[in-house]
Amino acid sequence: MADRFVTRPALTSAGAASGRVAVRLGALRMTLRPAVAIAAIYLAARLVTTAFLAIGAGIATRATGTEATIGSLAMRWDGQWYWVVGTAGYPTELPVDAAGAVTQNAWAFMPLYPALTRALSVVLGGQYPLAAIVVSIVAGYLACLVLFHLLRARIDDAAALWATAFVAAGPLAALFQMGYAESLFLLWLFLALLVVVRRRFAWLYLLLPLLGFTRPGILAFALLLAGYGIVRWVRRRTDPLPAIDIVHIVCAGLLAAVIGFAWQVIAGLVTGDPSAYMETELSWRRGWTNEEGGFVPFSGFVQASAIWFRVWALPEAWGYVALAVVVAATAALLLFEPHVRRLGIEIRLWSASYALYLLLVFFPQSSIFRLLLPLAPLAGALALPRHIAWRLAVLAAGLVGQWWWIDQMLVQGTTFTQIP
Repeated sequence: MADRFVTRPALTSAGAASGRVAVRLGALRMTLRPAVAIAAIYLAARLVTTAFLAIGAGIATRATGTEATIGSLAMRWDGQWYWVVGTAGYPTELPVDAAGAVTQNAWAFMPLYPALTRALSVVLGGQYPLAAIVVSIVAGYLACLVLFHLLRARIDDAAALWATAFVAAGPLAALFQMGYAESLFLLWLFLALLVVVRRRFAWLYLLLPLLGFTRPGILAFALLLAGYGIVRWVRRRTDPLPAIDIVHIVCAGLLAAVIGFAWQVIAGLVTGDPSAYMETELSWRRGWTNEEGGFVPFSGFVQASAIWFRVWALPEAWGYVALAVVVAATAALLLFEPHVRRLGIEIRLWSASYALYLLLVFFPQSSIFRLLLPLAPLAGALALPRHIAWRLAVLAAGLVGQWWWIDQMLVQGTTFTQIP
């Protein structure tokens, strides 16, 4: 009997250790399965995009008589500006036209993406374009992986996988392998949304600077945190709001606001012109409006509504009506659509905040499609209907849209009216 009592704890300990190992291996498998599944989806999507770009390069070569390649298409438009930033930096003196107005320059582009690309290009023998595409592809995969985890917190795994596929192969999927900062921005954005969903707010102090210095949009995240704090306060009786959460939400929101204006301050200090960044941004819309004067909130969408309807030979008044209808429909979608509501308050607040941010500061032109990419988490709503025919139809529509975007913006896009 004594021997039995001596040996049993050893056996129990060994069994417990074995159980812990089994649990850890099971957790590792559960961690690896999404990574592998998303990798397969993402790789397939990138192969399709590469094929589209190859076809587009052939069409562009025949149309212009100048050889176009997948690489040259991937580095068009803003890719060239990021290349300038990565290799030459920012001007200390703003370029101006004959009338003294600031013209387009590198200050419109945030520094983190070209800095990372420049660092990688050193390893790749100075090949900046190759480095830019590699950074975008890798960041795009990680962004899709985080998007899956963000969505599975609110919807089932199958729907989250389909939604990720819709984004990876959707109309704007070519941006995942172009010399643009969108992939990297999505990675920081989805991580920031995920830590808000999981209420790990301390991570925001690391993520918000990365988000803010990758591309514009962090002020929308500040607005999200303001709305999120109000919602949590209203619901505090049913969803307790600890004091530490209040501190984090307020401090992170203030940090996001400060970072949102920091680039304007930096540009002003370097160039000696406090309005350097704002004037640089306005230079892109002056080719359309020929306006003078400073920035006025909401004016971009109002002006563009009239301009585009005039270009389409339609009454300008219809443009204002169309703008009102789109704003009202977007608000109704985010407030009432049942599939969107299932995505959770965080994604809905982000979508509303970002849409309002665009409405405040942007002048809509062909690049509006690209600027809608941060609304990618809404793809979860498209994936919720379980009918396989619906999901395949959405995926097919995304692929058709992707080819249209590549053809219009990269292959045929030769003027400022077709900017990706």
